[in-house]
Amino acid sequence: MCEQKMKIQAIINPISGVGSKRKIPKMIAEVCAKEDWALDIAFTKYAGHASELTKRAIQEGARYILAVGGDGTVNEVARAMIHSDATLGIIPKGSGNGLARELHIPMDERKALDVITRGHVTTIDCCRANGSVFFCTCGVGFDAAVSMKFANEKRRGSLTYLKNTIEEYLSYEPEVYELSIDNQTIREKAFLVACANASQYGNNAYIAPQANIQDGRMDVTILSPFTPLDIAPLAIQLFTRRIDKNSKIKTMKAWQVTIVRQKPGIMHLDGEPVMADCRIDIGVEPKALRVLTPEVVSFTEEVHNLFDAVSRFFDKRLPYIFR
Repeated sequence: MCEQKMKIQAIINPISGVGSKRKIPKMIAEVCAKEDWALDIAFTKYAGHASELTKRAIQEGARYILAVGGDGTVNEVARAMIHSDATLGIIPKGSGNGLARELHIPMDERKALDVITRGHVTTIDCCRANGSVFFCTCGVGFDAAVSMKFANEKRRGSLTYLKNTIEEYLSYEPEVYELSIDNQTIREKAFLVACANASQYGNNAYIAPQANIQDGRMDVTILSPFTPLDIAPLAIQLFTRRIDKNSKIKTMKAWQVTIVRQKPGIMHLDGEPVMADCRIDIGVEPKALRVLTPEVVSFTEEVHNLFDAVSRFFDKRLPYIFR
């Protein structure tokens, strides 16, 4: 009897990145033909479609599910794969690419495909906030307000995000939160509260530099109210993995977190804004997802990523976004 070919499902968001409709499918097809893999390609057509395609592919025996797109597409695919035998491959084509960056997956399509063909699997944790899954960060407060503003923008990217952050800061009022962190209760007036399974939001903005996506715990980051004079140091530390050194920041490890605020409002899950109740219960699910990742990340690559993030922050085009 002939051995059955390994089934690969590629799920592509056609609006993510230039050339997604032609170049990337061709590249994936060439790689799968070389590896003698059985490939099926599907394009997403509406919100939630990526999850539907993923569930169907798993039922049909797909071993690898390749998500091609930004954080929204990758998360839709990944959420449908939790605790399954299938393995996620990521070809990042978004503006933030939070999970891909956290796992050191190259931003270049061909290099990302090389990672997939090497077949090294890493098993990562996920978290749930009031039942909804996230992989990198969940937050309330200022970052959630910015995510809502950013979601309504036609133009994406780090400069647009920075513009929205500055505009939101000018009108934002900190809130009082009651936090239960592994049964220890504290009350804080905070600018934001972030629960991080991974170290960054995306775009190499590290809100929880010590977080580990495989340790079975979250890193809770509480940012106290701050003045305009604190903005520059906070921003620089955010992009250089040193924000936990700032005096306005409190951090702690946790398995379970409950956030209680005075009224319902926006919460973000991996940058996607959603409405949430006054009470938000957040927990970790260890070893929830299999992902294809590089085996070794070189020091040179880490340094390159660091300087790339800093240079984007101080982009010479910055004044143009305020026109």
